[in-house]
Amino acid sequence: MDRYTDYSKRLDELRDLLEKKDGTNLSKLLRRTNPVDIEEFISTLSAEDALLVFRLLKKDDAIEVFAELEQEDKEKIKTGLNDVEYSHLLDELDFDDMIDTLEEMPASVVQKILRNTDPEKRKKVNQYLKFPEDSAASLMTPEFVELKIGMTVKEALDTIKRIGHDKVTVYTCYVTDETKKLLGYVSLRNIVTNDMDTKISTLLYEDVITVNTSDDQEEVAHTFQKYGFTALPVIDKEKRLVGIITVDDIMWIIEQEATEDFQIMAATTPEEEEYSKMSAWDLAKNRIPWLMFLMISSAFTSTILRSYEAVIQSIIALNMFIPMLTDSGGNAGSQASTLVIRAMATKDVDLSDWAKVVWKECRVGLISGFFLALVGFLKCMFFDKVGLEISLIVAVTLLFVVVTAKIVGSLLPMGASKLGLDPAIMASPLITTIVDSLGLIVYFNIAQMFIAAAPL
Repeated sequence: MDRYTDYSKRLDELRDLLEKKDGTNLSKLLRRTNPVDIEEFISTLSAEDALLVFRLLKKDDAIEVFAELEQEDKEKIKTGLNDVEYSHLLDELDFDDMIDTLEEMPASVVQKILRNTDPEKRKKVNQYLKFPEDSAASLMTPEFVELKIGMTVKEALDTIKRIGHDKVTVYTCYVTDETKKLLGYVSLRNIVTNDMDTKISTLLYEDVITVNTSDDQEEVAHTFQKYGFTALPVIDKEKRLVGIITVDDIMWIIEQEATEDFQIMAATTPEEEEYSKMSAWDLAKNRIPWLMFLMISSAFTSTILRSYEAVIQSIIALNMFIPMLTDSGGNAGSQASTLVIRAMATKDVDLSDWAKVVWKECRVGLISGFFLALVGFLKCMFFDKVGLEISLIVAVTLLFVVVTAKIVGSLLPMGASKLGLDPAIMASPLITTIVDSLGLIVYFNIAQMFIAAAPL
């Protein structure tokens, strides 16, 4: 039985027991179910049933499940708990999960909940809530193992045993001085495999990769991807260690950034909620502005067609090849922009490489354009039977359009980045509109040259 079939069967069993109100067997089955699967199960339930299932969970499972729930599903649980109960539940969460939950709540609700939190923790929570939403600081947690440079291995192990159960990780321990300035780190493996009287300073790895509290989340994600770490220390302007970011906290940022880029490239405003949970009206609201902009910008095409009306009337056959030319240009530009945007996102290229990128795309355009022009020429000559002159006009235009589209498709995303805009906005729809206009101008100008040289 594959994993999906087993999961579906488990969900059916859970639903059946819930409908029968068989709390005893439902509780037993929940204990044998992965918390991630329980989270997905709860997301399909009403507030009443969600709360019932949540109350049947073991404490550890309940905490893990709650941390994974979407905000609207957390609200289902919250409605059945008073402020004291909810505050205690939040206290049991990892610190960063608690901050993520509180950030989604109205300020008045947060204040009520924090009244039931001890003063020290309340102060720390308020400090974290003030960090910019997209900064590294908003992702970090203070739940890490901190060792002092003068410790021995024995003292370090005693510290880990004393505080380790409350930390998100004990495998990497960060070493600081008296002012909390980060000096380096030491792995748990090195600690447990050395003699008890060994100084931590002799085991210290000083070449530590860090991120700053003000760094953008996307930059943090790139750092994780580049070095493959499971955790990164976060330092402030004075190089003091203030927290760590773990890889599980950055995974959703990577997914979120990729999703946002795809949505922008598809000419729609980025959506914070999942597609399945959004109404048709909400989806339409995010798409209409872009569709309107593209419709208005495409009016240039009709203006160009009017400007060359005399050419079109003198050579009616030109009309039948306009879709092929515009589609070819749009597709070529889309290819270039998509690859360049992705290369910029992964830091494979940056703005200083613009000349290399343009030169490469120009060569790609010449090669691709030559083959498209050759096939287009043969199609016009032997399939459409429009004659040598029109076949040449179409072929030459195809070559120019493809080369131009590749250059435009590579330059616009880099230009957007230079202006501080998201390169993804210069994706397929906008580039297609620009290339269509340029392609038609070239098409009809080439036709005019042919007419002037040798009337068709």
